[in-house]
Amino acid sequence: MSEKTDQKLVAFVDGSQYSPSVCHHAAWIAGRTGEAVELVHVIDRSTLASPPSDLSGTIALGARTALLEELADLEEQRSRLAQLHGRAILDDAKALLDEAGIKNVTTKLRIEDVVEAVDEIEASADLLVIGKRGEAADFAKLNLGSNLERIARHSDRPVFVASRAFKPIKRCLLAYDGGKSAMKAADFIARSPLFQGLACHILIIGPDNPEKRQRLADAKALVEAGGHKTSGEIMAGIPEKTIGRVVEEKGFDLVAMGAFGHSRIRNMLIGSTTTAMIRSCLVPVMLFR
Repeated sequence: MSEKTDQKLVAFVDGSQYSPSVCHHAAWIAGRTGEAVELVHVIDRSTLASPPSDLSGTIALGARTALLEELADLEEQRSRLAQLHGRAILDDAKALLDEAGIKNVTTKLRIEDVVEAVDEIEASADLLVIGKRGEAADFAKLNLGSNLERIARHSDRPVFVASRAFKPIKRCLLAYDGGKSAMKAADFIARSPLFQGLACHILIIGPDNPEKRQRLADAKALVEAGGHKTSGEIMAGIPEKTIGRVVEEKGFDLVAMGAFGHSRIRNMLIGSTTTAMIRSCLVPVMLFR
């Protein structure tokens, strides 16, 4: 593995139960691609602001001034504690990468909106890694992380959504519909060292007809051109339910798919269809826009 690279992968860690998995998946990716890893913790500046207070009315001027000063001190203390917490999260994350033998690891603490962070980071990133759920997620209800949809919608880079637990990845399912984002996923699989040696199965959801058979043949040819062992099938059904069932029944370790567009598969993160699929799927999902 090379020690230096022009590109990097960026892993977002927030101290949730998914952070270790994000780190393990980032280490797996870096080990296969030789890329540097940048660990990023984003503190939303809106969480640091003091709650609004109505200081008008009958409060005396001196008391009002003292209260304003105390609120300012409280805000400063909240910011300092949040930064200390963020640095501790990054230190723990880096330790996991170090244990995995990844040498080129940097950390970055940012105080801004996560989309602003993505805007600045992704120009030098090959892909982004994020947990399926975040620190504030309701695990009892299996809610997705609040930043997952925002990052996947906004980023032009592939987004690797880590599952709760890491396990070695050997077989990939490509959910394919022939759209631009799905073609981007197939091309990435064919070209990236990340997928070298992985078996790839291409799944097209819908009625079996000449058009879809040609679409499947084209996708297989593209992926096989990258030297991959490739299989494929056309299956009727509801995309999110069928994909999840095939992943479970056939033991796939990773799902790759286009994330945006007009078809039901590519429309994923716009409505409940994709949310339900990602929530129920127990393996990582790699999204392409």
